[in-house]
Amino acid sequence: MASIRKVAFQMDHISGINIAGDSTFAMALEAQSRGYELFHYTPDRLTMRDGKVSAAVEAMQLRDEKGNHFTLGERERVDLSTMDVVHLRQDPPFDMGYITSTHLLERIHPKTLVVNDPAWVRNSPEKIFVTEFGDLMPPTLITKDVGEIARFREELGDIILKPLYGNGGAGVFHSARDDRNFSSLLEMFGQMYREPYIAQAYLPAVRKGDKRILLVDGKPVGAINRVPAEHDARSNMHVGGRAEPTELTRREQEICDRIGPALRERGFLFVGIDVIGDYMTEINVTSPTGIREVKKFGGVDAAALLWDAIEAKRSAA
Repeated sequence: MASIRKVAFQMDHISGINIAGDSTFAMALEAQSRGYELFHYTPDRLTMRDGKVSAAVEAMQLRDEKGNHFTLGERERVDLSTMDVVHLRQDPPFDMGYITSTHLLERIHPKTLVVNDPAWVRNSPEKIFVTEFGDLMPPTLITKDVGEIARFREELGDIILKPLYGNGGAGVFHSARDDRNFSSLLEMFGQMYREPYIAQAYLPAVRKGDKRILLVDGKPVGAINRVPAEHDARSNMHVGGRAEPTELTRREQEICDRIGPALRERGFLFVGIDVIGDYMTEINVTSPTGIREVKKFGGVDAAALLWDAIEAKRSAA
Protein backbone atom coordinates (compact mmCIF):
# COMPACT_ATOMS: atom_id res chain seq x y z
CA MET A 1 0.00 0.00 0.00
CA ALA A 2 1.12 3.56 -0.65
CA SER A 3 2.36 5.70 2.21
CA ILE A 4 -0.83 7.76 2.30
CA ARG A 5 -2.70 7.36 5.54
CA LYS A 6 -4.74 10.54 6.16
CA VAL A 7 -6.95 12.19 3.56
CA ALA A 8 -9.08 15.28 4.15
CA PHE A 9 -11.95 16.45 1.95
CA GLN A 10 -12.75 20.15 1.84
CA MET A 11 -16.28 19.95 0.50
CA ASP A 12 -19.88 21.00 0.85
CA HIS A 13 -21.34 19.17 3.82
CA ILE A 14 -21.56 15.42 3.29
CA SER A 15 -25.17 15.39 4.52
CA GLY A 16 -26.39 17.38 1.53
CA ILE A 17 -24.90 15.45 -1.37
CA ASN A 18 -26.66 13.15 -3.80
CA ILE A 19 -24.47 10.05 -3.62
CA ALA A 20 -25.82 8.65 -6.91
CA GLY A 21 -24.02 11.35 -8.87
CA ASP A 22 -21.44 12.85 -6.54
CA SER A 23 -17.82 12.52 -7.64
CA THR A 24 -16.42 13.60 -4.27
CA PHE A 25 -18.30 10.73 -2.64
CA ALA A 26 -16.87 8.35 -5.24
CA MET A 27 -13.33 9.59 -4.54
CA ALA A 28 -13.78 9.25 -0.79
CA LEU A 29 -15.38 5.80 -1.07
CA GLU A 30 -12.42 4.59 -3.13
CA ALA A 31 -9.96 6.01 -0.58
CA GLN A 32 -11.82 4.23 2.21
CA SER A 33 -11.71 0.94 0.29
CA ARG A 34 -7.93 1.32 0.15
CA GLY A 35 -7.71 1.64 3.91
CA TYR A 36 -7.07 5.38 4.21
CA GLU A 37 -8.37 7.47 7.11
CA LEU A 38 -10.95 9.99 5.90
CA PHE A 39 -11.59 13.43 7.36
CA HIS A 40 -14.34 15.86 6.42
CA TYR A 41 -14.60 19.63 6.75
CA THR A 42 -16.46 22.49 5.09
CA PRO A 43 -14.62 25.57 3.77
CA ASP A 44 -15.85 27.83 6.57
CA ARG A 45 -13.78 25.77 9.05
CA LEU A 46 -10.48 26.55 7.32
CA THR A 47 -8.18 28.72 9.45
CA MET A 48 -4.71 30.20 9.26
CA ARG A 49 -2.97 31.43 12.39
CA ASP A 50 0.63 32.61 12.41
CA GLY A 51 1.14 31.01 9.02
CA LYS A 52 -0.17 27.56 10.04
CA VAL A 53 -3.23 26.23 8.24
CA SER A 54 -5.74 24.14 10.16
CA ALA A 55 -9.34 22.99 9.90
CA ALA A 56 -11.99 21.71 12.27
CA VAL A 57 -12.36 18.20 10.85
CA GLU A 58 -14.45 15.14 11.59
CA ALA A 59 -13.38 11.56 11.00
CA MET A 60 -15.64 10.18 8.28
CA GLN A 61 -16.93 6.73 7.43
CA LEU A 62 -18.94 6.13 4.27
CA ARG A 63 -21.52 3.64 3.04
CA ASP A 64 -22.90 3.45 -0.48
CA GLU A 65 -26.46 3.47 0.88
CA LYS A 66 -28.91 6.22 0.01
CA GLY A 67 -30.14 7.92 3.19
CA ASN A 68 -27.49 6.21 5.30
CA HIS A 69 -24.29 7.17 3.54
CA PHE A 70 -22.06 8.63 6.25
CA THR A 71 -21.01 8.74 9.88
CA LEU A 72 -18.97 11.62 11.27
CA GLY A 73 -16.88 11.61 14.43
CA GLU A 74 -16.33 14.40 16.93
CA ARG A 75 -15.03 17.66 15.53
CA GLU A 76 -11.41 18.50 16.27
CA ARG A 77 -9.03 21.13 14.93
CA VAL A 78 -6.01 19.68 13.18
CA ASP A 79 -2.98 21.06 11.37
CA LEU A 80 -3.67 20.25 7.72
CA SER A 81 0.03 19.77 7.08
CA THR A 82 -0.34 16.49 9.00
CA MET A 83 -2.58 15.18 6.20
CA ASP A 84 -1.09 13.30 3.29
CA VAL A 85 -3.70 14.52 0.81
CA VAL A 86 -6.34 17.26 0.85
CA HIS A 87 -9.04 17.25 -1.81
CA LEU A 88 -10.27 20.73 -2.75
CA ARG A 89 -13.80 19.76 -3.68
CA GLN A 90 -16.37 22.34 -2.63
CA ASP A 91 -18.65 23.45 -5.43
CA PRO A 92 -18.27 26.89 -6.99
CA PRO A 93 -19.25 29.75 -7.36
CA PHE A 94 -15.65 30.68 -7.93
CA ASP A 95 -15.82 33.76 -5.72
CA MET A 96 -13.44 35.46 -3.28
CA GLY A 97 -14.25 32.83 -0.66
CA TYR A 98 -13.11 30.10 -3.05
CA ILE A 99 -10.02 32.08 -4.04
CA THR A 100 -9.10 32.68 -0.40
CA SER A 101 -9.23 28.94 0.30
CA THR A 102 -6.72 28.38 -2.51
CA HIS A 103 -4.36 30.92 -0.93
CA LEU A 104 -4.54 29.09 2.40
CA LEU A 105 -4.17 25.59 0.97
CA GLU A 106 -1.22 26.76 -1.10
CA ARG A 107 0.69 27.08 2.20
CA ILE A 108 0.61 23.31 2.74
CA HIS A 109 1.06 22.14 -0.87
CA PRO A 110 2.95 20.13 -2.15
CA LYS A 111 4.24 18.61 1.13
CA THR A 112 0.60 17.83 1.68
CA LEU A 113 -0.68 17.04 -1.80
CA VAL A 114 -3.68 19.24 -2.59
CA VAL A 115 -5.82 17.93 -5.46
CA ASN A 116 -6.06 19.94 -7.63
CA ASP A 117 -3.03 22.25 -7.13
CA PRO A 118 -4.61 25.28 -5.40
CA ALA A 119 -2.42 27.94 -7.04
CA TRP A 120 -3.27 26.69 -10.50
CA VAL A 121 -6.96 26.30 -9.62
CA ARG A 122 -6.92 29.97 -8.64
CA ASN A 123 -5.11 30.98 -11.82
CA SER A 124 -7.18 28.84 -14.20
CA PRO A 125 -10.85 29.90 -13.99
CA GLU A 126 -12.77 27.35 -15.98
CA LYS A 127 -14.25 29.66 -18.59
CA ILE A 128 -10.97 31.61 -19.00
CA PHE A 129 -8.46 28.73 -19.01
CA VAL A 130 -10.20 27.31 -22.08
CA THR A 131 -9.36 30.46 -24.06
CA GLU A 132 -5.71 29.35 -24.15
CA PHE A 133 -6.86 26.89 -26.82
CA GLY A 134 -8.66 29.30 -29.13
CA ASP A 135 -8.79 26.99 -32.13
CA LEU A 136 -10.51 24.28 -30.06
CA MET A 137 -13.38 26.47 -28.82
CA PRO A 138 -16.32 28.31 -30.42
CA PRO A 139 -16.21 32.10 -30.98
CA THR A 140 -16.10 33.55 -27.46
CA LEU A 141 -16.40 37.02 -25.94
CA ILE A 142 -15.58 37.98 -22.33
CA THR A 143 -16.77 41.47 -21.40
CA LYS A 144 -19.26 43.53 -19.43
CA ASP A 145 -19.61 46.04 -22.27
CA VAL A 146 -23.22 45.63 -23.45
CA GLY A 147 -22.39 47.23 -26.79
CA GLU A 148 -19.74 44.57 -27.46
CA ILE A 149 -22.19 41.82 -26.53
CA ALA A 150 -24.85 43.28 -28.84
CA ARG A 151 -22.36 43.42 -31.73
CA PHE A 152 -21.26 39.86 -31.01
CA ARG A 153 -24.85 38.64 -31.22
CA GLU A 154 -25.50 40.66 -34.38
CA GLU A 155 -22.47 39.07 -36.01
CA LEU A 156 -23.11 35.48 -34.93
CA GLY A 157 -26.87 35.32 -34.56
CA ASP A 158 -27.73 32.90 -31.74
CA ILE A 159 -25.47 33.15 -28.70
CA ILE A 160 -25.18 31.69 -25.23
CA LEU A 161 -24.74 34.25 -22.44
CA LYS A 162 -23.65 33.17 -18.96
CA PRO A 163 -21.88 34.49 -15.85
CA LEU A 164 -18.11 34.13 -16.07
CA TYR A 165 -17.77 32.44 -12.67
CA GLY A 166 -21.06 30.56 -12.51
CA ASN A 167 -21.58 26.82 -12.35
CA GLY A 168 -24.10 24.07 -12.79
CA GLY A 169 -25.99 25.79 -15.60
CA ALA A 170 -27.13 28.67 -13.38
CA GLY A 171 -27.68 31.89 -15.30
CA VAL A 172 -27.15 30.33 -18.74
CA PHE A 173 -29.30 31.89 -21.48
CA HIS A 174 -29.75 31.18 -25.17
CA SER A 175 -30.45 34.43 -27.01
CA ALA A 176 -31.31 34.57 -30.73
CA ARG A 177 -30.69 37.61 -32.95
CA ASP A 178 -34.40 38.57 -32.80
CA ASP A 179 -34.77 38.00 -29.04
CA ARG A 180 -36.77 40.98 -27.75
CA ASN A 181 -35.79 40.18 -24.17
CA PHE A 182 -32.10 40.73 -24.89
CA SER A 183 -31.89 44.26 -23.42
CA SER A 184 -33.73 43.16 -20.29
CA LEU A 185 -31.42 40.16 -20.00
CA LEU A 186 -28.36 42.42 -20.09
CA GLU A 187 -29.94 44.73 -17.50
CA MET A 188 -30.55 41.75 -15.22
CA PHE A 189 -26.96 40.55 -15.63
CA GLY A 190 -25.73 44.05 -14.80
CA GLN A 191 -27.68 44.01 -11.55
CA MET A 192 -26.66 40.48 -10.55
CA TYR A 193 -22.96 40.25 -11.45
CA ARG A 194 -20.03 42.56 -10.78
CA GLU A 195 -17.73 40.52 -12.99
CA PRO A 196 -17.69 40.35 -16.80
CA TYR A 197 -19.92 37.89 -18.62
CA ILE A 198 -19.05 35.29 -21.21
CA ALA A 199 -20.84 34.99 -24.53
CA GLN A 200 -20.27 32.16 -26.98
CA ALA A 201 -21.66 31.24 -30.37
CA TYR A 202 -24.65 28.95 -29.94
CA LEU A 203 -23.78 25.45 -31.14
CA PRO A 204 -26.84 23.64 -32.56
CA ALA A 205 -25.00 20.35 -31.94
CA VAL A 206 -25.91 20.75 -28.25
CA ARG A 207 -29.30 19.22 -29.08
CA LYS A 208 -27.40 15.95 -29.61
CA GLY A 209 -25.56 16.40 -26.33
CA ASP A 210 -22.89 18.18 -24.34
CA LYS A 211 -20.17 15.62 -23.68
CA ARG A 212 -18.36 15.54 -20.32
CA ILE A 213 -14.91 13.97 -20.72
CA LEU A 214 -12.94 13.03 -17.60
CA LEU A 215 -9.14 13.29 -17.62
CA VAL A 216 -6.82 11.87 -14.96
CA ASP A 217 -3.30 13.33 -14.97
CA GLY A 218 -3.92 14.79 -18.42
CA LYS A 219 -5.23 11.62 -20.08
CA PRO A 220 -8.88 10.93 -21.01
CA VAL A 221 -10.34 8.01 -19.07
CA GLY A 222 -14.06 8.16 -19.74
CA ALA A 223 -17.01 10.23 -20.92
CA ILE A 224 -20.77 10.64 -20.74
CA ASN A 225 -23.08 12.50 -23.08
CA ARG A 226 -25.55 14.89 -21.46
CA VAL A 227 -28.62 15.61 -23.61
CA PRO A 228 -30.68 18.69 -22.72
CA ALA A 229 -34.39 18.49 -22.08
CA GLU A 230 -36.55 19.42 -25.07
CA HIS A 231 -37.31 22.96 -23.90
CA ASP A 232 -33.99 23.78 -22.21
CA ALA A 233 -30.67 24.96 -23.64
CA ARG A 234 -28.77 23.50 -20.70
CA SER A 235 -27.57 19.92 -20.53
CA ASN A 236 -26.68 19.85 -16.80
CA MET A 237 -28.26 16.77 -15.28
CA HIS A 238 -29.59 18.49 -12.17
CA VAL A 239 -31.69 20.79 -14.41
CA GLY A 240 -33.18 17.98 -16.46
CA GLY A 241 -30.38 16.84 -18.77
CA ARG A 242 -30.27 13.13 -19.61
CA ALA A 243 -27.06 11.14 -19.31
CA GLU A 244 -26.23 8.49 -21.87
CA PRO A 245 -23.18 6.34 -22.66
CA THR A 246 -20.75 7.53 -25.30
CA GLU A 247 -17.32 7.02 -26.83
CA LEU A 248 -14.67 9.58 -27.75
CA THR A 249 -14.57 10.76 -31.34
CA ARG A 250 -11.31 11.38 -33.17
CA ARG A 251 -11.79 15.13 -32.70
CA GLU A 252 -12.37 14.71 -28.96
CA GLN A 253 -9.22 12.61 -28.64
CA GLU A 254 -7.36 15.37 -30.49
CA ILE A 255 -8.67 17.94 -28.01
CA CYS A 256 -7.54 15.80 -25.07
CA ASP A 257 -4.10 15.27 -26.61
CA ARG A 258 -3.71 19.02 -27.07
CA ILE A 259 -4.66 20.06 -23.55
CA GLY A 260 -3.08 17.11 -21.69
CA PRO A 261 0.42 18.63 -21.33
CA ALA A 262 -1.02 21.90 -19.97
CA LEU A 263 -3.07 19.97 -17.40
CA ARG A 264 -0.04 18.01 -16.21
CA GLU A 265 2.12 21.14 -16.01
CA ARG A 266 -0.47 22.73 -13.71
CA GLY A 267 -0.83 19.71 -11.45
CA PHE A 268 -4.43 19.06 -12.46
CA LEU A 269 -4.88 15.41 -11.54
CA PHE A 270 -8.63 15.40 -12.14
CA VAL A 271 -10.36 17.50 -14.79
CA GLY A 272 -13.66 17.43 -16.65
CA ILE A 273 -13.96 19.13 -20.02
CA ASP A 274 -17.18 19.95 -21.85
CA VAL A 275 -17.36 19.36 -25.60
CA ILE A 276 -20.24 20.22 -27.94
CA GLY A 277 -19.85 18.97 -31.47
CA ASP A 278 -16.27 19.76 -32.45
CA TYR A 279 -15.67 22.43 -29.81
CA MET A 280 -14.51 22.51 -26.20
CA THR A 281 -16.49 25.03 -24.15
CA GLU A 282 -15.06 24.65 -20.61
CA ILE A 283 -12.17 23.08 -18.70
CA ASN A 284 -13.51 22.26 -15.23
CA VAL A 285 -10.77 22.14 -12.57
CA THR A 286 -12.56 23.07 -9.33
CA SER A 287 -14.87 20.15 -8.53
CA PRO A 288 -15.63 18.30 -11.77
CA THR A 289 -18.33 15.66 -11.76
CA GLY A 290 -19.12 12.56 -13.83
CA ILE A 291 -17.28 9.73 -12.07
CA ARG A 292 -20.35 7.79 -10.98
CA GLU A 293 -22.22 8.33 -14.26
CA VAL A 294 -19.31 7.00 -16.34
CA LYS A 295 -19.05 3.90 -14.16
CA LYS A 296 -22.84 3.42 -14.18
CA PHE A 297 -22.78 3.07 -17.97
CA GLY A 298 -20.06 0.44 -17.88
CA GLY A 299 -17.07 2.74 -18.21
CA VAL A 300 -13.94 2.89 -16.11
CA ASP A 301 -13.81 3.64 -12.40
CA ALA A 302 -12.21 7.08 -12.65
CA ALA A 303 -11.99 7.33 -8.85
CA ALA A 304 -9.68 4.30 -8.79
CA LEU A 305 -7.56 5.73 -11.61
CA LEU A 306 -7.33 9.05 -9.78
CA TRP A 307 -6.10 7.34 -6.63
CA ASP A 308 -3.56 5.42 -8.68
CA ALA A 309 -2.28 8.77 -9.98
CA ILE A 310 -2.22 10.26 -6.48
CA GLU A 311 -0.25 7.30 -5.13
CA ALA A 312 2.21 7.56 -8.01
CA LYS A 313 2.72 11.27 -7.38
CA ARG A 314 3.21 10.71 -3.63
CA SER A 315 5.68 7.90 -4.28
CA ALA A 316 7.71 10.11 -6.60
CA ALA A 317 7.80 13.05 -4.16
